[in-house]
Amino acid sequence: MNQFCFFCFRQMENYTLNSFTLQLEGLKVTEVSVYPVFFFFFLSYLVIILANVGIVVLVFIDKNLHQPMYLLFCNLPVNDIIGNSIMVPRLLSDILLPPSERLISYYECVVQAFSTHMFGTASHTVLMIMAFDRYVAICNPLRYAAIMTNKMVMKLTVSAWGVAFVLVGILLGLTIRLNRCRTMITNPFCDNASLFKLSCENVFINNIYGLTFTVVLFTSSIGSMVLTYTKITVVCLTSKNKSLNSKALKTCSTHLFVYLIMFLCGMLIILLHRFPQYSDYRKLCAILFHIIPGSLNPIIYGVQSKEVRKFLSKLFESKKTVPS
Repeated sequence: MNQFCFFCFRQMENYTLNSFTLQLEGLKVTEVSVYPVFFFFFLSYLVIILANVGIVVLVFIDKNLHQPMYLLFCNLPVNDIIGNSIMVPRLLSDILLPPSERLISYYECVVQAFSTHMFGTASHTVLMIMAFDRYVAICNPLRYAAIMTNKMVMKLTVSAWGVAFVLVGILLGLTIRLNRCRTMITNPFCDNASLFKLSCENVFINNIYGLTFTVVLFTSSIGSMVLTYTKITVVCLTSKNKSLNSKALKTCSTHLFVYLIMFLCGMLIILLHRFPQYSDYRKLCAILFHIIPGSLNPIIYGVQSKEVRKFLSKLFESKKTVPS
C-alpha cells in the first residue's frame, strides 16, 4: 500500500493541479532570425491596424459610403483589429523572451483563446451576410432598397456576431469546466485545443462539440457561398445588361477572393493538425491566418471600390492644392 501511494506521489510530481500560471511554447526561432521575424510581424501588425482603422474611418466620414455593402464590410476590419490586437502584441513580446520566460496567466489565456475563435468564426459569419447583400443587390435590384434597410443591416450584423459569440462561448465553456494538470501551451498563442489538452480528464464531449462546431460552421459557410454565387451566376448569364454583369463581376470577385483567402488559410491549419511532424508549420499558418486576411482585406476592397478610390483621389488632390 505504501509503495502504491509513493508511486502515485511520484506520478503527481510531474503535474500541477489547476495552476493559474501557464507557459507558452511559442515559435521556435533561431537567435539569428529573432529580430527579422519580430520586425516582420511588427510591420504586418502596423499595416493591419492602419489599413483597417483607415477603412472604418473612411466609411464613417464619407456619406457616399453609407451603403449596406460598406456598412456590412466594416465588420471585417473591426474583426481584424480586435483579433490581431489580442494575439500579435503578445506574440511580439514572446519572440524576444527565452522559452522558459514565456508565461501567461490562465485568465489571459482564456480571453486570448476566446478572441482567437471569435476572429475565425466571425470571419465566416460576416462574409455570409455580405454574400446575402450581394445576392439581393444582383438578383433583386429593384427591391434592394426596400430589403436592405438600416434595420436589416443592423439585424444581419447582430446575427453575425451573436451566432459567433454563442458558438464560441459554448466551446470555451466546455473547456474551462475541466480541471487542469498540465501547464504547457504547445502553441504560439492560446486556443481551445491547447487549453483542453491541459486537462487529464475525459475530453470526449469537447472533441465532439469541436468537431460539430467546425462541420456546422464550414458547411453553412460553404453552402451559403455556393448557393449565393450559383444564383448570381445564373442571373448574370441570363441577363443582357452589361453594366449589371460588370458590377456583379467586380463586387463578387472581391468578396469571393477575400473568402477564399480566409477559407484556404483555415483549411491548411486543420490539415496540418493531422501531421504532428509539421507542428512548426501549423503554428506559423495559425499566425498567418490572422495576419494575411487582416492585411489584404482593406487593400482588396480599397482597390476594387470605385467610391473608396474617388475619396482617396479627392483627399490627395486637396492636399496638393493647399498652399505651402
